[in-house]
Amino acid sequence: MNIIDVKRNAFAMPLTSPSFPPGPYRFVNREFLIVTYRTDPDALRAVVPEPLLIDAANPIVKYEFIRMPDSTGFGDYTESGQVIPVTLDGVHGGYVHSMYLNDEAPIAGGRELWGFPKKLASPQLRAEIDTLLGTLDYGPVRVATATMGYKHRALDTAAVLAGLLAPNYLLKIIPHVDGTPRICELVRYFLEDITVKGAWAGPAALELFHHALAPVAQLPVLEVISGTHLMTDMTLGMGQVVHDYLA
Repeated sequence: MNIIDVKRNAFAMPLTSPSFPPGPYRFVNREFLIVTYRTDPDALRAVVPEPLLIDAANPIVKYEFIRMPDSTGFGDYTESGQVIPVTLDGVHGGYVHSMYLNDEAPIAGGRELWGFPKKLASPQLRAEIDTLLGTLDYGPVRVATATMGYKHRALDTAAVLAGLLAPNYLLKIIPHVDGTPRICELVRYFLEDITVKGAWAGPAALELFHHALAPVAQLPVLEVISGTHLMTDMTLGMGQVVHDYLA
């Protein structure tokens, strides 16, 4: 293979059999369980990178379980993690702090393209009789359990859509071959072409358990504020660098 062929075909690793295809990435019947909770503001400050700002007077975390049965290039998988409400230049958005999922293709694609903080684990989201149940296991160890009353109250889909259209932020880190940082960037992305098929609220509970390699409990649950259940179609937009830490 000559140099021109390498450059022409170099989209993702490995060169001759990339772990994921080129986008765009469309998600059909993407289902969310989101438990919003209050946490320790000092714990938030310790994990949210500048220039993003948290609201110290209202230290909130959104713990999410997301079921994705029909995802372009990625197939059928589930993920779970934490999103922290932040502002950048006065604009409200969300910083993706942690993500755990059970499919190699979106782990590779998410990390290499955008900088999603994805790790391999075993999340599940399902209806259990009258309860929407989300669980996250890291190996054999239970890390998170969320429960919500199933479709107790319908929500205004227009308000839900407005929230999904807000910017999202990631910290993309790729090391050099000598182990020093080669890329260290704050990335912004948006969800696009969103259809909210349904949105519901209900009573919710969340338990987080300490694990050395899945430290979701470092943002402790002090008070559960709300539970939200969504059914959507959407496209994951490509990213934009908004801050280069190495510049």
